[in-house]
Amino acid sequence: MLSLKLERPLVVFDIESTGTSPRRDRIIELAAIKVMPDGEERRKCWLLNPTIPIPAETTAIHGITDEIVKECPTFQDKASEIFEFFKGCDLSGFNADRFDIPCLEEEFARVGLNFAASARKHVDVQRIYHRMEPRDLTAAVKFYLGRPHEGAHGAEADADATLEVLKAQMERYPGLPKTTDEMDEYLVPHDPYSADRNGMLRWKNGELTINFGKKKGESLTKLMLNEPNYLRWIVRGDFDSEVRMIVKDLVENGRLPPAPKK
Repeated sequence: MLSLKLERPLVVFDIESTGTSPRRDRIIELAAIKVMPDGEERRKCWLLNPTIPIPAETTAIHGITDEIVKECPTFQDKASEIFEFFKGCDLSGFNADRFDIPCLEEEFARVGLNFAASARKHVDVQRIYHRMEPRDLTAAVKFYLGRPHEGAHGAEADADATLEVLKAQMERYPGLPKTTDEMDEYLVPHDPYSADRNGMLRWKNGELTINFGKKKGESLTKLMLNEPNYLRWIVRGDFDSEVRMIVKDLVENGRLPPAPKK
């Protein structure tokens, strides 16, 4: 039984989606456990058609394909049912504050429902984990090197400690990749069709396209011809420097990075 006093029911939930952006991506699976103040637990799970293609790299993580969900209801079909299940409840999940809750809010907003997450209490299990088991450099020095981190937050001491921790990690975990190329891919798997690290610009059918917002799927080359001010907005906007530099090179020099090899 959950030894947390509840003023209202607490919904512990998890989402599988088409990607990692709450604004751009869509929910495919939503599992929720409603814990009542008296300890009773009520469970629901919805498998949903996201109405957009599920990328292969996402399917590789959760195993859900377009074929599996093609006959499933959409979020809009189930929105009222899901909204009612969450009605009057506080929220819990693992990394829910950064992903699951915003993702659910966006889905409800698309169908005209105000989820009002800010009016609910949040219990993010990942935040508890990080609060009770710190994951900063000082904690890493203590865990891997068995000593206190003297001079923490001084750049030189932090750089020295980071290198020592890396050496200790390589010794402790012999299964880790042995080259920087392999380690980079292991820590942040790359989509070969993404032109930037976060996939804001993506190659599709030989064209570099926008992979976010209302222009998602549109060719940068065509936008340069028809809506150059949109590209200038990206250059001036609050985007990763990598994205801004790629678009700036197109706007100012007419150049795009080379397409990935097939």
